[in-house]
Amino acid sequence: MKIVKLEPSQHRQGRWLVWLEDGCLVRLGEGEVVSLGLYTGKELSEEEGEALAAAARQGRMDQRAVELLSRRPMSRKELVDKLSAPTRRRRKPAGEDGPEPDPEQLEREREELARLAARAADRMEELGLLSDEQYAGAVVRHYAAKGYGPRKLRDELYRRGVPRQFWEEALEQCPAQTGQLAQLVARRMRGLEPSRENLKKTSDYLARRGFSWEEIAGALERYQWETEE
Repeated sequence: MKIVKLEPSQHRQGRWLVWLEDGCLVRLGEGEVVSLGLYTGKELSEEEGEALAAAARQGRMDQRAVELLSRRPMSRKELVDKLSAPTRRRRKPAGEDGPEPDPEQLEREREELARLAARAADRMEELGLLSDEQYAGAVVRHYAAKGYGPRKLRDELYRRGVPRQFWEEALEQCPAQTGQLAQLVARRMRGLEPSRENLKKTSDYLARRGFSWEEIAGALERYQWETEE
């Protein structure tokens, strides 16, 4: 297989277009072009052709990773899970003939996707576009600002796949929530009598937002003191 044309993309910086003699177009990054030693007129061996195809697959995966991270920050696990999710296959209508998917082939495809996704995540970390440590801090700040307590913050870090090694440092950066708790209690009570029923409803509300019973008890006690003055 010969390369009949090699030229930089006019639409995306750092992207190169590789035209093969069979009419196929392969899009590669500049690094892959250099590492594979590509040039117009080069005759590719079978091994080089396979390397070219593999580089193209990785390039597409890297580009998808960039697109996903441009939409919103993610943890490494979230990114890898999204990148490695297999394409849904169309279900055959009842009675339609045709071979069933080969389980071994499907497993090989899943392994290949996982490998490409992990390499893409590595590349994003190298570029500074992906950082579990920074993401942990962003998650904590976001949910703390919305009035959620430490348990909820930990739940979100767990749900988003942030490694535990980054949890405590992120939580330590979270400002004290005493004032915020007081505001939540006042908003929930809305001047209602601090009866057992009303306090129980407020307590349950704060618990759902991830505050500990000790924090809730302290906030409710302060509220009752203030209303009695």
